[in-house]
Amino acid sequence: MNGAEALLKTLVESEVEICFANPGTSEMQLVSAIGQTDAMRPVLCLFEGVVSGAADGYARMADKPAATLLHLGSGFSNSLANMHNARRAGSPIVNIVGDHASYHLQFDAPLTSDLPGITRWGSHWTEIAHSPEELSAAGARAVQASMKGNGQIATLIAPADHAWTEASEAAPALPKPEPLMVAANRVNRIADAIRNGKKSVIMLGGMALREDNLAQLGAIAEAHNVTLICATFPTRLQRGAGRAVVQRLPYFAEQAAEALEPFEQLILLGVAAPVSFFAYPGKESWLTPEHCELLTLAEPSEDIDSTVSALINALEIKDRAQTLYQRQIHEIADDSLNPLTIGQIMSNEMPEHAVVSDEGATCGLAMFLCTENAPAHDWLTLTGGAIGQGLPVALGAALACPDRKVIALQADGSAMYTIQALWSMARENADVTVVLLNNKSYAILNIELARVGAGEPNEKTLSMLDLSRPDMDFANMAKGLGVKATQARTSGEFQAQFAEAMATPGPCLIEAIL
Repeated sequence: MNGAEALLKTLVESEVEICFANPGTSEMQLVSAIGQTDAMRPVLCLFEGVVSGAADGYARMADKPAATLLHLGSGFSNSLANMHNARRAGSPIVNIVGDHASYHLQFDAPLTSDLPGITRWGSHWTEIAHSPEELSAAGARAVQASMKGNGQIATLIAPADHAWTEASEAAPALPKPEPLMVAANRVNRIADAIRNGKKSVIMLGGMALREDNLAQLGAIAEAHNVTLICATFPTRLQRGAGRAVVQRLPYFAEQAAEALEPFEQLILLGVAAPVSFFAYPGKESWLTPEHCELLTLAEPSEDIDSTVSALINALEIKDRAQTLYQRQIHEIADDSLNPLTIGQIMSNEMPEHAVVSDEGATCGLAMFLCTENAPAHDWLTLTGGAIGQGLPVALGAALACPDRKVIALQADGSAMYTIQALWSMARENADVTVVLLNNKSYAILNIELARVGAGEPNEKTLSMLDLSRPDMDFANMAKGLGVKATQARTSGEFQAQFAEAMATPGPCLIEAIL
């Protein structure tokens, strides 16, 4: 047994079942080790940003880590945008990053970099293995670290010589970390605040947005006239027919501030205090009103399930929420193809327990609102704000939940960051329907250009936000990457194509020409 084989055995015993990979020369022993076992599923991705995004999507749906296999500092650097999103989402991920052999680093070969420094930037936990035995032991520590709190990024640097050198044995799996519990006196203080008669809102994140917790929190909201609201970009929101009602904080700062203005108490549960996504001239960055007291029930790293149960007990509430979303069939507005009609058709046709990966940008809000009365489903958003997440997250979610239909709402500009994910979807026969929203523009940036007061745009300025000249043909791009694809220009065409996609397993792309 060499170090790579020992590490793989430890990962498998730690219940890591899938590895999203873009390997290079330094990782060949790990590639070989994966090839010799049926216990680890390898998924080749053609770009490291797809690797990290897919691992994020898998973790959001499986509630446990995938492994990634990345090549040196350059490979890890390529993964960082979606690693940032995963970090913000609280997704557990175990990164295995191959490095030059320990004795080779002194020669400063062309691909040598400050790999430890790069990994520390993108990880909560990072460690370098200094021997073959330590490689598997560090692997066990990485899995354990990834499960700390409500999920972390753990990165193990694996020098090539420690992977190919003989190891005496594999390290055993380590126990999951104990959850970080909220003190009873804090729960009681929040219960008193909820009962004090002040107009209150509970802002939710993380596990608070799962169906069971929402049902209990909805009962609190009904009993005490409290509003439930979630962050603008939640990690995973379980919504739709039969689930408790929760509002979503608006994206634009002034709209978010207006939404919070009526409240005297803002209670945080698994989420940080709301701030503006960007700074704008003359607008506030801190969104909690001055007259509103900010109270923390549970930090994002603390155990949400036990906290919600404790709060229910403190408030002596026995029932679950009665105010639930009701199933509704939309009458399609007209035959034009726009975010409203697409959202209505999606809501009518999507099956129960679908998963939506939303990177629809400017078009996404209308679709989100239209689908609140769709069958029960999960909605995954761009939690860290770094675009290029939607397609990889959909891939990872589909592999975590092969019995559920995944719908990727994907804007055209951000699709081009990780378009390679389509190839991996085809290769793995992932059950993903991509709704590619083609408006030939970075439309959100046209809005932001006006909001930041950057002056009257001229033709040259607008050309930097325009995605035409030449127009992109996503249907043909998808076909070239092995994915069945169609184009829709009317709501009637889209309805027929989307209904067929919902009834047909496997990957497909519908290019919606807006």
